Amino acid sequence: MPTLNWSSKSITGFEHADLTLESVMYPQGSGYPDAVPGNSLFLGDNLRVMASLLNEYENQVDLIYADPPFFTNKRYPARIGRGEDSRRPQEWQKTEGYADNWENPDAYLDFLYPRLLLMHRLLAPRGTLYLHLDWHADAYARLLLDEIFGRDHFLNEIIWTYHGPSPIKTAFNRKHDVILVYTKGVTYTFNVDAIREPYHPNTIKTFASSSKAGFGKVPNLERGKVPEDWWYFPVVARLHSERTGYPTQKPEALLERVLLASSNIGDLVADFFCGSGTFPLTAARYNRRFLSGDVSWRAIHTTRKRLAAALSSPMSFFYENALLIPVCEKDLGIKISNRVISIKNPAPLDYWEVDPNWDGKIFRSVSQASRPNRSAEIPLEIKMPVTLTNVCVRAVTVDGSQIQSNVKSVPNPPDGF
Repeated sequence: MPTLNWSSKSITGFEHADLTLESVMYPQGSGYPDAVPGNSLFLGDNLRVMASLLNEYENQVDLIYADPPFFTNKRYPARIGRGEDSRRPQEWQKTEGYADNWENPDAYLDFLYPRLLLMHRLLAPRGTLYLHLDWHADAYARLLLDEIFGRDHFLNEIIWTYHGPSPIKTAFNRKHDVILVYTKGVTYTFNVDAIREPYHPNTIKTFASSSKAGFGKVPNLERGKVPEDWWYFPVVARLHSERTGYPTQKPEALLERVLLASSNIGDLVADFFCGSGTFPLTAARYNRRFLSGDVSWRAIHTTRKRLAAALSSPMSFFYENALLIPVCEKDLGIKISNRVISIKNPAPLDYWEVDPNWDGKIFRSVSQASRPNRSAEIPLEIKMPVTLTNVCVRAVTVDGSQIQSNVKSVPNPPDGF
């Protein structure tokens, strides 16, 4: 079988990440303080992070969705403004998103190849990998996956097609991505009835009008059909309710189909290029446990903020010690009265959370508040669901810097509160 080779291709030992448990999020107090987190979020280089996870999770992950850089050689800023005119991009408020820059194709393959090897090791025997790319590198990736998984374990080449403006005038507009699907074993999870969709109205009319339609084979029109390997979902730019401002964000409907097809309730799923966090968000909504991560603090902050509103069970947050979370010194103006905590908005703020009993080591987030996607107004008051002893407040500014303040002397609530 043909294999893809380049001058620097190698398989060597994997360096492990030095990970620190930074915080545990109990979304709106759920499970606090005794519940064991079933979900994990990682800030770090995913090559080292995945290597560190092998001891606990090798052959344990039921589904991996991977949306790595596409080898576009572009930089993608993130939008952080609210209420801006979508027709005037020159006026958008932006910050650093992520870079997809490579010296040459070999450098990109040196990046992608070992990560695919580790994903294969993490997958359970019945597990499935969905690798999301586009025309820049999908041909290379197909050969790498044939080598790692075996050509016989190829399941689908899915085409995600969408509409949108394009500056191209010398070729057909490039308006699709490619998702390569490989299974680790001969048997695998595929929930065909979970992803059925209605037949087109014209198909229903055809079968209703003629007994000869379908050459005598009548499908179950009420049950619906299994989708083809080309999927149409609008891009997030057209979905106002989903937009976070993070570049290359994927629509929730796309990842719902992936998740429902290839995992079950309670399964462990993973996304180590989580970006804006759509995959772990979808996993949380459909009662899957997840491992998720990114090397970008902007991505982790966006993901954590979205998960605070969607999770129903606790999540651990780890960071690689080689990476630093940006911090700034601001006065949050914390006030506490009868378990109600209020703060000022000095930066302005994008997110804030409260640990009611700060131990000086691991931040245990019990209540969270976020700036809405389409409004600049963030709630500046939180009613706490538990007794306050040693309050610590953390906030993240719009530009991504973290602020932390603690209050050791907490006024006691009145009797019966």
